[in-house]
Formats: sequence, structure tokens, C-alpha cells
Amino acid sequence: DYFACGKLDVGVAEKVVKGIVEGCRQSSCVLLGGETAEMPGFYPAGEYDLAGFAVGAVDKAHVIDGKTIRTGDIVLGVPSSGLHSNGFSLVRKVFPEKELAKRWKELLTPTIIYVSAIMPFIQAERNVIKGMAHITGGGFTDNIPRILPPGLQVRITSRSWPIPELFLEIQQKAKLPDDEMFRTLNMGIGLVLIVAPNDVSEIEKGLPKVYPIGVVEDGSKGVRFA
Repeated sequence: DYFACGKLDVGVAEKVVKGIVEGCRQSSCVLLGGETAEMPGFYPAGEYDLAGFAVGAVDKAHVIDGKTIRTGDIVLGVPSSGLHSNGFSLVRKVFPEKELAKRWKELLTPTIIYVSAIMPFIQAERNVIKGMAHITGGGFTDNIPRILPPGLQVRITSRSWPIPELFLEIQQKAKLPDDEMFRTLNMGIGLVLIVAPNDVSEIEKGLPKVYPIGVVEDGSKGVRFA
């Protein structure tokens, strides 16, 4: 991790590092080191930059790259905890500053880290997951196609899961159509899994909550909503 500021506030830095450590704990990662940089005159008082990266390795035999995805496979959605750090330009535009300050806990609910929930499937003797996509910046529209083989698309049934009220409120305030919302925000789905129809029940048994939200079909690589 890299933490940069004009003048170090030890209390703030400590809270930031605690958050990073908790993220590492949830994802079974090790925090190997980091850097703290003070640059007086470059950062205004009370502001800081935070950056980081993670490195991992996977056996080629266990790579999940979407190559086995076929027509008729089922798209499953795992719920998000909220905005998941995406779409905040839109959020700041539609909510007045006073409301942002009042609702900060709701708007800044930490992103779910799905590692502990998903790893049992990956480590099983037969991994049933054919493809996975985080619904981050670019929403459904830009993230799901990255895992699809050529000649396949995904049809999402857009109201097949309970969309949290926050997203509906943002849509109403911004007066945005569904396709723009699904390109900008996660709409209550933080992770998408693609599995064979016969394996849906296994995923449903192993996760606290998951929704069948779509299907793979022939067509130009992309996402369409029904």
C-alpha cells in the first residue's frame, strides 16, 4: 500500500491501515509492506492519496477463463452491500451535500470481498464455476462480456432480484433509463457467476444468497436486458 499526504495525521493513517489489514484478512492475503510519503505543499490539509495492488498466482489447470461457457448456461448474481465504490460522480450529483453527510454510512458501506464465499467452489474436486465477473465500474454492460467466448451473449432479466431502494432512488433523482443505470452501478449485484443449469443448486446450497438473473445465449458478445 502507498499512503501520501501533505502532513501525516497518525490517527487517520492508522485507521486506513487497519482497513487494509481487514481487507487482507477477508481475502486471505498478506500485507507485505508499504510506503508513507509526506509532500508538504502538494496535498491540501486533510487530504491524502491511497494506492495499492495485489499479486497472486494460479495453476493453469485451475484458471477460470470462461472458455467452457456455453449457450443455456445460467447467470447467477451474488448480492452487493451497496454502491461498492462505483458511481460516486453520479451520487454526488444527485444528492445535496447535507444529505451526503447525513447518509455517509449507507453510501460508504464497505465493498463485500467474496473470496471466502467463493473459494470452497474453486478448491472443490470439481469446480462448477465457468466464469466470474465483478460488477464494478462499467456495471453489467462492460464487465460481463469480458468473460464470454466469441459468439455468445448474456440476457439479463433486469427485475429478477430485489433491487435495493438506494439504486431506485438514484435512478429517480437522476432520471436515467435502465440501460444507463446498469452500465454505471451494480444495482444490488456485486458478483456474477456463470454455471451449467445442472450446477445451479450446488451454488445455491453453498452461498447464503444468490439469484438466477439471466442466461447465456447465441449472439454478438455483450449483454442485453429483458
